[in-house]
Amino acid sequence: MKKLLFLIVLGICAQINAQQNICENGTAGQFPCNDYDLMSTVSISTMGATEGSDSWGWTDPFDGKEYAIMCLNNGTAFIDISNPTAPIYLGKLPSAVGSSSWRDVKVYKNHAFIVADFIGNHGMQVFDLTRLRNVSTPPETFTTDAHYTGFTNAHNIVINEDSGFAYIVGTGRSGTYRGGPLFINIQDPKNPLDAGGFLSSGNEAYSHDAQVVTYNGPDTDYKGKEILIGSNEIEIVIADITDKNNPKTISTISYTNVGYTHQGWFTEDQRYFLLGDEADESSVGFNTRTIVFDFEDLDNPKFHMTYNGPTPAIDHNGYVKGDKFYLANYRSGLRVIDISDIANKNITEIGYFDSYPSSNSAQFSGAWNVYPYFESGNIVISDIQSGLMVVRQSNTLSVEDFDDNASSFKMFPNPTDSEVTINTSKKSTIKT
Repeated sequence: MKKLLFLIVLGICAQINAQQNICENGTAGQFPCNDYDLMSTVSISTMGATEGSDSWGWTDPFDGKEYAIMCLNNGTAFIDISNPTAPIYLGKLPSAVGSSSWRDVKVYKNHAFIVADFIGNHGMQVFDLTRLRNVSTPPETFTTDAHYTGFTNAHNIVINEDSGFAYIVGTGRSGTYRGGPLFINIQDPKNPLDAGGFLSSGNEAYSHDAQVVTYNGPDTDYKGKEILIGSNEIEIVIADITDKNNPKTISTISYTNVGYTHQGWFTEDQRYFLLGDEADESSVGFNTRTIVFDFEDLDNPKFHMTYNGPTPAIDHNGYVKGDKFYLANYRSGLRVIDISDIANKNITEIGYFDSYPSSNSAQFSGAWNVYPYFESGNIVISDIQSGLMVVRQSNTLSVEDFDDNASSFKMFPNPTDSEVTINTSKKSTIKT
Protein backbone atom coordinates (compact mmCIF):
# COMPACT_ATOMS: atom_id res chain seq x y z
CA MET A 1 0.00 0.00 0.00
CA LYS A 2 1.32 3.39 -0.97
CA LYS A 3 1.86 5.59 2.05
CA LEU A 4 2.37 9.30 2.52
CA LEU A 5 4.98 9.98 5.16
CA PHE A 6 6.11 13.31 6.53
CA LEU A 7 8.87 13.82 9.03
CA ILE A 8 8.66 17.28 10.49
CA VAL A 9 11.32 18.77 12.70
CA LEU A 10 9.79 21.83 14.32
CA GLY A 11 11.78 24.99 13.86
CA ILE A 12 13.52 23.71 10.70
CA CYS A 13 11.81 24.38 7.38
CA ALA A 14 13.39 23.45 4.05
CA GLN A 15 12.86 25.45 0.90
CA ILE A 16 10.67 23.32 -1.36
CA ASN A 17 11.75 24.94 -4.62
CA ALA A 18 13.38 28.06 -5.96
CA GLN A 19 10.22 30.14 -5.78
CA GLN A 20 9.32 29.49 -2.17
CA ASN A 21 10.83 31.76 0.46
CA ILE A 22 10.24 31.24 4.16
CA CYS A 23 9.82 34.33 6.32
CA GLU A 24 12.91 34.32 8.53
CA ASN A 25 14.30 37.23 10.53
CA GLY A 26 11.82 39.62 8.95
CA THR A 27 12.35 38.77 5.28
CA ALA A 28 11.25 36.19 2.74
CA GLY A 29 13.86 36.52 0.03
CA GLN A 30 13.81 40.22 -0.83
CA PHE A 31 10.40 40.85 0.75
CA PRO A 32 9.83 42.20 4.28
CA CYS A 33 7.46 39.94 6.19
CA ASN A 34 6.05 38.90 9.53
CA ASP A 35 4.60 35.40 9.88
CA TYR A 36 3.78 34.99 6.18
CA ASP A 37 5.84 32.94 3.72
CA LEU A 38 6.08 33.42 -0.03
CA MET A 39 4.98 30.25 -1.79
CA SER A 40 5.44 31.42 -5.38
CA THR A 41 5.18 34.27 -7.87
CA VAL A 42 3.83 34.50 -11.41
CA SER A 43 5.25 37.63 -13.01
CA ILE A 44 3.32 40.17 -15.06
CA SER A 45 5.53 39.40 -18.06
CA THR A 46 4.79 35.67 -17.79
CA MET A 47 1.12 36.55 -18.18
CA GLY A 48 1.86 38.72 -21.22
CA ALA A 49 0.86 42.04 -19.69
CA THR A 50 2.40 45.26 -18.36
CA GLU A 51 0.42 45.74 -15.16
CA GLY A 52 -2.04 43.98 -12.89
CA SER A 53 -5.11 44.97 -10.89
CA ASP A 54 -7.85 42.98 -9.18
CA SER A 55 -7.96 39.29 -8.27
CA TRP A 56 -10.31 36.64 -6.95
CA GLY A 57 -10.32 32.88 -6.45
CA TRP A 58 -12.20 29.75 -7.44
CA THR A 59 -12.20 26.30 -5.85
CA ASP A 60 -13.35 23.57 -8.20
CA PRO A 61 -16.18 21.69 -6.44
CA PHE A 62 -15.30 18.55 -8.41
CA ASP A 63 -11.78 17.96 -7.11
CA GLY A 64 -11.01 20.80 -4.69
CA LYS A 65 -8.34 22.35 -6.91
CA GLU A 66 -7.68 26.03 -6.28
CA TYR A 67 -7.38 28.63 -9.01
CA ALA A 68 -6.34 32.26 -8.83
CA ILE A 69 -7.91 34.76 -11.21
CA MET A 70 -5.87 37.89 -11.86
CA CYS A 71 -6.94 40.93 -13.83
CA LEU A 72 -4.39 42.48 -16.18
CA ASN A 73 -4.33 45.59 -18.31
CA ASN A 74 -5.07 43.49 -21.42
CA GLY A 75 -7.21 40.67 -20.06
CA THR A 76 -7.77 38.20 -17.24
CA ALA A 77 -5.34 35.42 -16.29
CA PHE A 78 -6.14 32.03 -14.76
CA ILE A 79 -3.56 30.23 -12.61
CA ASP A 80 -3.76 26.78 -11.03
CA ILE A 81 -2.32 27.20 -7.52
CA SER A 82 -3.35 23.79 -6.19
CA ASN A 83 0.35 23.22 -5.65
CA PRO A 84 1.16 26.69 -4.33
CA THR A 85 4.91 26.29 -4.81
CA ALA A 86 4.50 25.33 -8.47
CA PRO A 87 1.66 27.40 -9.95
CA ILE A 88 0.59 26.76 -13.52
CA TYR A 89 -0.34 29.73 -15.70
CA LEU A 90 -3.19 28.24 -17.70
CA GLY A 91 -3.87 31.17 -19.99
CA LYS A 92 -5.70 34.42 -20.47
CA LEU A 93 -9.08 35.74 -21.55
CA PRO A 94 -8.30 38.86 -23.61
CA SER A 95 -10.05 42.12 -22.82
CA ALA A 96 -13.35 42.63 -24.64
CA VAL A 97 -11.93 45.88 -26.02
CA GLY A 98 -8.75 47.86 -25.57
CA SER A 99 -6.57 48.07 -22.47
CA SER A 100 -7.35 49.30 -18.97
CA SER A 101 -5.55 49.69 -15.66
CA TRP A 102 -8.87 49.05 -13.89
CA ARG A 103 -10.30 45.56 -14.31
CA ASP A 104 -12.31 43.65 -11.70
CA VAL A 105 -13.66 40.14 -11.32
CA LYS A 106 -15.97 38.10 -9.09
CA VAL A 107 -17.12 34.47 -9.18
CA TYR A 108 -20.56 32.85 -9.02
CA LYS A 109 -21.72 29.32 -9.91
CA ASN A 110 -18.32 28.35 -11.34
CA HIS A 111 -18.25 31.37 -13.66
CA ALA A 112 -16.07 34.47 -13.62
CA PHE A 113 -17.72 37.84 -14.27
CA ILE A 114 -15.36 40.57 -15.46
CA VAL A 115 -15.73 44.33 -15.93
CA ALA A 116 -13.29 47.12 -16.79
CA ASP A 117 -13.18 50.91 -16.41
CA PHE A 118 -12.03 53.76 -18.68
CA ILE A 119 -12.12 51.47 -21.70
CA GLY A 120 -15.24 52.11 -23.80
CA ASN A 121 -17.77 49.41 -24.66
CA HIS A 122 -16.37 46.57 -22.58
CA GLY A 123 -19.54 45.41 -20.83
CA MET A 124 -19.35 42.26 -18.69
CA GLN A 125 -17.47 39.15 -19.81
CA VAL A 126 -18.64 35.77 -18.52
CA PHE A 127 -16.22 32.83 -18.45
CA ASP A 128 -17.04 29.24 -17.50
CA LEU A 129 -14.31 28.27 -15.04
CA THR A 130 -14.92 24.54 -15.43
CA ARG A 131 -13.10 24.86 -18.77
CA LEU A 132 -9.90 25.16 -16.77
CA ARG A 133 -10.14 21.44 -15.96
CA ASN A 134 -9.32 20.58 -19.55
CA VAL A 135 -6.33 22.80 -20.35
CA SER A 136 -3.78 20.41 -21.84
CA THR A 137 -1.23 22.79 -23.37
CA PRO A 138 -1.01 25.95 -21.27
CA PRO A 139 -1.00 28.82 -21.69
CA GLU A 140 -4.14 29.06 -23.81
CA THR A 141 -6.01 32.06 -25.17
CA PHE A 142 -9.61 31.75 -24.00
CA THR A 143 -12.88 33.10 -25.38
CA THR A 144 -15.93 34.33 -23.49
CA ASP A 145 -18.96 32.15 -22.84
CA ALA A 146 -21.27 35.17 -22.70
CA HIS A 147 -20.90 38.91 -23.12
CA TYR A 148 -23.38 41.30 -21.49
CA THR A 149 -23.50 44.72 -23.16
CA GLY A 150 -26.17 46.47 -21.11
CA PHE A 151 -23.54 48.99 -19.95
CA THR A 152 -20.23 50.17 -21.36
CA ASN A 153 -17.54 50.38 -18.69
CA ALA A 154 -17.67 50.03 -14.91
CA HIS A 155 -15.30 50.34 -12.00
CA ASN A 156 -16.25 47.18 -10.15
CA ILE A 157 -18.60 44.25 -9.85
CA VAL A 158 -20.24 42.94 -6.67
CA ILE A 159 -22.06 39.61 -6.41
CA ASN A 160 -24.41 38.31 -3.74
CA GLU A 161 -24.12 34.55 -4.11
CA ASP A 162 -27.25 34.01 -2.01
CA SER A 163 -29.53 35.87 -4.40
CA GLY A 164 -27.75 35.32 -7.71
CA PHE A 165 -27.54 39.00 -8.57
CA ALA A 166 -24.55 40.99 -9.74
CA TYR A 167 -24.25 44.69 -8.95
CA ILE A 168 -22.26 46.79 -11.38
CA VAL A 169 -20.84 49.88 -9.70
CA GLY A 170 -19.01 52.91 -11.02
CA THR A 171 -20.68 53.16 -14.41
CA GLY A 172 -21.32 56.45 -16.21
CA ARG A 173 -22.40 59.34 -14.00
CA SER A 174 -24.79 60.68 -16.62
CA GLY A 175 -27.04 57.61 -16.76
CA THR A 176 -30.31 56.96 -14.98
CA TYR A 177 -28.59 55.87 -11.78
CA ARG A 178 -25.69 58.38 -12.00
CA GLY A 179 -23.06 55.72 -11.37
CA GLY A 180 -25.09 53.88 -8.75
CA PRO A 181 -25.37 50.08 -8.84
CA LEU A 182 -26.92 48.37 -11.85
CA PHE A 183 -28.75 45.14 -11.04
CA ILE A 184 -28.12 42.08 -13.21
CA ASN A 185 -29.76 38.70 -12.69
CA ILE A 186 -27.01 36.08 -13.17
CA GLN A 187 -28.87 33.06 -11.79
CA ASP A 188 -28.34 31.58 -15.24
CA PRO A 189 -24.70 32.69 -15.60
CA LYS A 190 -24.56 32.48 -19.39
CA ASN A 191 -27.79 34.47 -19.75
CA PRO A 192 -27.45 37.63 -17.63
CA LEU A 193 -30.56 39.81 -17.50
CA ASP A 194 -31.09 43.49 -16.72
CA ALA A 195 -32.93 43.93 -13.40
CA GLY A 196 -32.85 47.69 -12.84
CA GLY A 197 -30.64 49.76 -10.59
CA PHE A 198 -30.37 52.01 -7.55
CA LEU A 199 -30.19 55.78 -7.22
CA SER A 200 -29.21 56.79 -3.69
CA SER A 201 -31.10 59.61 -2.00
CA GLY A 202 -27.90 60.57 -0.18
CA ASN A 203 -25.35 63.21 -1.12
CA GLU A 204 -23.54 61.09 -3.72
CA ALA A 205 -25.10 58.52 -6.06
CA TYR A 206 -21.89 57.17 -7.63
CA SER A 207 -20.75 53.93 -5.97
CA HIS A 208 -17.04 53.22 -6.27
CA ASP A 209 -17.41 49.82 -4.59
CA ALA A 210 -19.95 47.98 -2.46
CA GLN A 211 -20.72 44.88 -0.45
CA VAL A 212 -24.11 43.19 -0.77
CA VAL A 213 -25.28 40.64 1.79
CA THR A 214 -28.36 38.71 2.76
CA TYR A 215 -28.61 40.37 6.12
CA ASN A 216 -28.34 38.34 9.31
CA GLY A 217 -26.97 41.00 11.64
CA PRO A 218 -28.21 42.55 14.88
CA ASP A 219 -30.88 44.85 13.39
CA THR A 220 -33.97 42.63 13.42
CA ASP A 221 -35.87 45.06 11.18
CA TYR A 222 -33.84 43.86 8.22
CA LYS A 223 -33.32 40.15 8.88
CA GLY A 224 -33.33 38.25 5.60
CA LYS A 225 -33.28 41.41 3.51
CA GLU A 226 -30.73 42.03 0.77
CA ILE A 227 -28.66 44.93 2.04
CA LEU A 228 -26.15 46.98 0.05
CA ILE A 229 -23.35 48.95 1.69
CA GLY A 230 -22.04 51.40 -0.89
CA SER A 231 -18.74 53.25 -0.72
CA ASN A 232 -19.87 56.41 -2.46
CA GLU A 233 -16.84 58.71 -2.67
CA ILE A 234 -17.78 60.99 0.25
CA GLU A 235 -20.04 58.76 2.35
CA ILE A 236 -21.31 55.27 3.04
CA VAL A 237 -24.79 54.46 1.77
CA ILE A 238 -26.87 51.68 3.34
CA ALA A 239 -29.75 50.48 1.16
CA ASP A 240 -32.43 47.80 1.12
CA ILE A 241 -32.36 46.38 -2.41
CA THR A 242 -34.51 43.30 -1.77
CA ASP A 243 -37.23 44.59 -4.09
CA LYS A 244 -35.36 45.29 -7.33
CA ASN A 245 -38.24 47.43 -8.53
CA ASN A 246 -38.22 49.59 -5.41
CA PRO A 247 -34.76 49.80 -3.76
CA LYS A 248 -34.61 52.22 -0.84
CA THR A 249 -31.91 54.18 0.92
CA ILE A 250 -31.92 53.26 4.61
CA SER A 251 -29.29 55.72 5.82
CA THR A 252 -25.96 57.35 5.05
CA ILE A 253 -22.94 58.18 7.19
CA SER A 254 -19.75 60.13 6.62
CA TYR A 255 -16.70 60.81 8.81
CA THR A 256 -13.99 63.38 9.46
CA ASN A 257 -11.16 64.04 7.01
CA VAL A 258 -12.84 62.40 4.06
CA GLY A 259 -10.47 61.84 1.17
CA TYR A 260 -12.18 59.24 -1.01
CA THR A 261 -14.63 56.71 0.44
CA HIS A 262 -13.30 53.66 -1.35
CA GLN A 263 -14.20 50.16 -0.10
CA GLY A 264 -15.27 48.31 3.02
CA TRP A 265 -16.33 44.97 4.47
CA PHE A 266 -18.59 43.66 7.24
CA THR A 267 -17.36 41.66 10.19
CA GLU A 268 -18.84 38.17 9.99
CA ASP A 269 -21.55 39.00 12.55
CA GLN A 270 -22.51 42.02 10.39
CA ARG A 271 -22.21 44.33 13.37
CA TYR A 272 -19.15 46.35 12.32
CA PHE A 273 -18.11 47.72 8.95
CA LEU A 274 -14.42 48.37 8.20
CA LEU A 275 -13.89 51.13 5.64
CA GLY A 276 -10.84 52.19 3.69
CA ASP A 277 -10.44 55.77 2.45
CA GLU A 278 -8.11 55.75 -0.55
CA ALA A 279 -7.01 59.38 -0.42
CA ASP A 280 -6.65 60.35 3.25
CA GLU A 281 -3.09 59.07 3.57
CA SER A 282 -1.88 61.28 0.73
CA SER A 283 -4.17 64.28 1.25
CA VAL A 284 -4.19 64.51 5.05
CA GLY A 285 -1.01 62.65 5.95
CA PHE A 286 -2.34 59.80 8.07
CA ASN A 287 -0.67 56.46 8.34
CA THR A 288 -2.92 53.82 6.77
CA ARG A 289 -6.33 54.55 8.27
CA THR A 290 -9.19 52.07 8.65
CA ILE A 291 -12.44 53.61 9.88
CA VAL A 292 -14.78 51.28 11.76
CA PHE A 293 -18.53 51.86 12.03
CA ASP A 294 -21.09 50.26 14.32
CA PHE A 295 -24.05 49.07 12.22
CA GLU A 296 -26.10 47.63 15.08
CA ASP A 297 -28.95 49.87 13.88
CA LEU A 298 -28.90 50.21 10.09
CA ASP A 299 -31.18 53.23 10.32
CA ASN A 300 -28.73 54.94 12.65
CA PRO A 301 -25.13 53.85 11.92
CA LYS A 302 -22.43 55.25 14.20
CA PHE A 303 -18.70 55.83 14.14
CA HIS A 304 -16.96 53.24 16.32
CA MET A 305 -13.19 53.70 16.07
CA THR A 306 -10.19 54.38 13.86
CA TYR A 307 -7.24 52.07 13.36
CA ASN A 308 -3.95 53.47 12.06
CA GLY A 309 -1.39 51.11 10.59
CA PRO A 310 2.39 51.30 10.98
CA THR A 311 3.15 52.80 7.54
CA PRO A 312 1.94 55.76 5.43
CA ALA A 313 0.92 53.49 2.54
CA ILE A 314 -2.52 53.85 0.95
CA ASP A 315 -5.12 51.21 1.78
CA HIS A 316 -7.00 49.70 -1.14
CA ASN A 317 -9.19 46.60 -0.68
CA GLY A 318 -9.83 44.76 2.58
CA TYR A 319 -11.74 41.58 3.45
CA VAL A 320 -12.79 39.83 6.65
CA LYS A 321 -12.34 36.12 7.24
CA GLY A 322 -13.13 34.91 10.74
CA ASP A 323 -11.53 37.27 13.24
CA LYS A 324 -8.94 38.62 10.80
CA PHE A 325 -8.98 41.55 8.39
CA TYR A 326 -6.84 41.05 5.28
CA LEU A 327 -5.86 44.37 3.72
CA ALA A 328 -4.26 45.09 0.35
CA ASN A 329 -2.19 48.08 1.41
CA TYR A 330 -0.60 49.11 -1.91
CA ARG A 331 3.13 49.73 -1.21
CA SER A 332 2.93 47.94 2.15
CA GLY A 333 1.58 44.76 0.57
CA LEU A 334 -0.69 42.43 2.54
CA ARG A 335 -1.43 43.38 6.15
CA VAL A 336 -3.21 40.96 8.48
CA ILE A 337 -5.10 42.51 11.39
CA ASP A 338 -6.64 40.81 14.41
CA ILE A 339 -10.20 42.11 14.89
CA SER A 340 -11.31 39.57 17.50
CA ASP A 341 -11.74 42.34 20.09
CA ILE A 342 -13.15 44.98 17.77
CA ALA A 343 -16.17 45.48 20.05
CA ASN A 344 -13.81 46.86 22.70
CA LYS A 345 -11.97 48.98 20.13
CA ASN A 346 -8.87 46.79 20.15
CA ILE A 347 -7.40 46.07 16.71
CA THR A 348 -3.83 44.84 16.23
CA GLU A 349 -1.68 43.98 13.24
CA ILE A 350 -0.40 40.42 13.61
CA GLY A 351 1.33 39.76 10.30
CA TYR A 352 2.25 41.09 6.88
CA PHE A 353 3.89 40.34 3.57
CA ASP A 354 5.28 43.40 1.78
CA SER A 355 5.07 42.79 -1.96
CA TYR A 356 6.61 46.20 -2.75
CA PRO A 357 9.83 46.28 -0.71
CA SER A 358 11.38 49.49 -2.04
CA SER A 359 8.98 51.94 -0.37
CA ASN A 360 5.96 52.29 1.93
CA SER A 361 5.04 55.76 0.67
CA ALA A 362 1.51 56.87 -0.18
CA GLN A 363 1.56 56.05 -3.90
CA PHE A 364 -0.61 53.92 -6.17
CA SER A 365 1.63 50.91 -6.71
CA GLY A 366 2.07 47.53 -5.07
CA ALA A 367 -0.73 45.30 -3.77
CA TRP A 368 -4.06 46.03 -5.45
CA ASN A 369 -6.03 43.15 -3.98
CA VAL A 370 -5.84 40.10 -1.76
CA TYR A 371 -8.00 36.96 -1.74
CA PRO A 372 -7.92 35.14 1.64
CA TYR A 373 -10.81 32.68 1.23
CA PHE A 374 -9.15 29.46 0.07
CA GLU A 375 -9.69 26.67 2.60
CA SER A 376 -6.07 25.56 2.19
CA GLY A 377 -4.80 28.80 3.73
CA ASN A 378 -3.27 29.98 0.46
CA ILE A 379 -3.64 33.74 0.09
CA VAL A 380 -3.44 35.46 -3.28
CA ILE A 381 -1.92 38.92 -3.67
CA SER A 382 -2.35 40.70 -7.00
CA ASP A 383 0.46 43.24 -7.23
CA ILE A 384 0.36 45.89 -9.94
CA GLN A 385 4.05 45.53 -10.76
CA SER A 386 5.11 42.12 -9.43
CA GLY A 387 2.17 40.04 -10.60
CA LEU A 388 0.50 37.20 -8.74
CA MET A 389 1.94 36.16 -5.38
CA VAL A 390 0.80 33.20 -3.32
CA VAL A 391 1.57 33.50 0.39
CA ARG A 392 0.68 31.48 3.45
CA GLN A 393 0.95 31.94 7.18
CA SER A 394 4.25 30.66 8.52
CA ASN A 395 4.51 27.31 10.29
CA THR A 396 1.50 25.85 8.51
CA LEU A 397 1.60 22.79 6.29
CA SER A 398 -0.88 22.28 3.47
CA VAL A 399 -1.03 18.80 2.02
CA GLU A 400 -2.77 19.03 -1.34
CA ASP A 401 -2.11 15.56 -2.70
CA PHE A 402 -3.33 12.92 -0.26
CA ASP A 403 -4.53 10.00 -2.33
CA ASP A 404 -7.04 7.43 -1.23
CA ASN A 405 -4.27 5.17 0.07
CA ALA A 406 -2.52 7.75 2.26
CA SER A 407 -2.51 6.03 5.62
CA SER A 408 0.19 7.37 7.91
CA PHE A 409 1.48 10.61 9.25
CA LYS A 410 4.44 10.72 11.61
CA MET A 411 5.66 13.76 13.48
CA PHE A 412 8.91 14.37 15.30
CA PRO A 413 9.30 15.41 18.05
CA ASN A 414 6.16 13.84 19.43
CA PRO A 415 4.55 15.28 21.45
CA THR A 416 5.31 18.67 19.91
CA ASP A 417 6.08 21.74 21.94
CA SER A 418 4.48 24.17 19.51
CA GLU A 419 1.34 24.48 17.45
CA VAL A 420 1.24 22.81 14.04
CA THR A 421 -1.64 23.50 11.64
CA ILE A 422 -2.38 20.99 8.88
CA ASN A 423 -4.75 22.03 6.08
CA THR A 424 -5.89 19.57 3.43
CA SER A 425 -8.10 20.10 0.41
CA LYS A 426 -9.21 16.46 0.32
CA LYS A 427 -10.98 14.48 2.98
CA SER A 428 -8.57 11.96 4.49
CA THR A 429 -8.37 10.02 7.71
CA ILE A 430 -4.90 10.30 9.18
CA LYS A 431 -3.77 8.43 12.28
CA THR A 432 -1.31 10.31 14.48
